[in-house]
Amino acid sequence: MIDWLAMGGYAGYVWGSYGVTLLVIWLELGALAKRRRRALERARAELEAVNGN
Repeated sequence: MIDWLAMGGYAGYVWGSYGVTLLVIWLELGALAKRRRRALERARAELEAVNGN
């Protein structure tokens, strides 16, 4: 198991790559959620403006 985790001496590169990838995915999901929230707020505001509420 330790040999597998060591990745033949390249563990820092391999696990670092996994870490960076997960970080980028996490940041992208956060950005998507923020854009979705803003789009919904904008759509609600436009709908209220059209309906006069």
